[in-house]
Amino acid sequence: MTSANEIKYSFPEGFWWGSAASATQTEGAADVDGKGKNIWDYWYEIEPNRFFDGVGPANTSQFYYKYKEDIKLMKEIGHNSFRMSISWSRLIPKGTGEVNPKAIEFYNNVINEFINNGIEPFVGLFHFDMPMELQKIGGWESREVVAAYEAFAKTCFELFGDRVKKWFTHNEPIVPVEGGYLYDFHYPNVVDFKKAVQVGYHTMLSSAKAIKAYRELKQDGKIGIVLNLTPSYPRSQNPADIKASVIADAFFNRSFLDPSVKGEFPQELLQILKEEGLMPVIEDGDLDIIKNNTVDILGVNYYQPRRVKAKENLPNPEAPFLPERFFDNYVMPGRKMNPHRGWEIYEKGIYDILINLKENYGNIECFISENGMGVEGEEKFRDENGIIQDDYRIEFIREHLKWVSKAIEEGSNVKGYHLWTFMDNWSWTNAYKNRYGFVSVNLNKDGERTIKKSGHWFKTVSDNNGF
Repeated sequence: MTSANEIKYSFPEGFWWGSAASATQTEGAADVDGKGKNIWDYWYEIEPNRFFDGVGPANTSQFYYKYKEDIKLMKEIGHNSFRMSISWSRLIPKGTGEVNPKAIEFYNNVINEFINNGIEPFVGLFHFDMPMELQKIGGWESREVVAAYEAFAKTCFELFGDRVKKWFTHNEPIVPVEGGYLYDFHYPNVVDFKKAVQVGYHTMLSSAKAIKAYRELKQDGKIGIVLNLTPSYPRSQNPADIKASVIADAFFNRSFLDPSVKGEFPQELLQILKEEGLMPVIEDGDLDIIKNNTVDILGVNYYQPRRVKAKENLPNPEAPFLPERFFDNYVMPGRKMNPHRGWEIYEKGIYDILINLKENYGNIECFISENGMGVEGEEKFRDENGIIQDDYRIEFIREHLKWVSKAIEEGSNVKGYHLWTFMDNWSWTNAYKNRYGFVSVNLNKDGERTIKKSGHWFKTVSDNNGF
């Protein structure tokens, strides 16, 4: 145990130490107890080859069956909070209509188990897992789906809001836009910028409507959104590079950050959409709903920076319209890398985000809702006692936390740090390729859990509220 006088980086009392996960990535039990299909179940059925090693969403970490064991382990490694999500298609199998009693029982049991173990559940409503029945009518392209989501959110608040006091409308809402409608890495695999804009707009509208519904119930908790904020750094201070970074930031960060916190969309983005004839369909009253229902709290997911430069070549006029029409991605010489995942590691990015929120977004209450290091082939780091010696992950967390601590010293309103993720989980098309957990999961031994070195280290950090 570290003694108090050895602690160099301490965190405010009540700091939220924990991790995050999602329903589809951890629950398993993909077609039992009345759960309906979501887009992942369906896509895996029709294109299993798109998933690493052909592993689908039924083969996840089986939290559905092992939640008691898992919550006990969370307690053991120092969690006082944990972010989960509710599977829309488990709770309301067709996306609308009948509510599944088995799902109510499961989520009640999970929430109660957290509370009995002194771990506060933070609950997300939408984490990339559109019910398939609603995707058939257009998913987020459809106003009907916005209404269905609002009803789903309200059902969750009514069922669980007596105990859950931290709600999040969406996780990384830009990702289904990018993956499903621009870059072909999520179902429905559409490449169509106009549809992408409509999907993003409806997602934002659905978030505001859920916030409105929550406040009308007066449940005395907080409701927010989780955004993956990726600072856009220009190659140089040349005005053309700076302009490229401002546009990239408007597309990928401010598109959801500004309406969520300020109730309005960024002018740079609106100008481009208007000039290109790509504005979404907006109905009367929508913008007032967005303006008047901003978030109480913001979750910040941060993994790596975005580095951009001015366009080197004119875009191909025949190519699909993409944000990269306005900038090129830039590989910075000498950057620090995660060699196992191919992502840049830039710890100061987390500080830059927090200071930006402090200076430009009213210092909104926030927390680091995801940060983490994926490693392929992590088994090679397992020692003779069966413990994965993931010193690289400890270093990754520690170096990011140093910058979080600096932001706090400078007045940032950041309240916690959640690692992605608690245990190795199924990661969309990557399945189990990259491992992120504090706890390893052995799929060949009925999902056997083993705490990694980083999990034991995290407990000392949580116990000491610093390191």
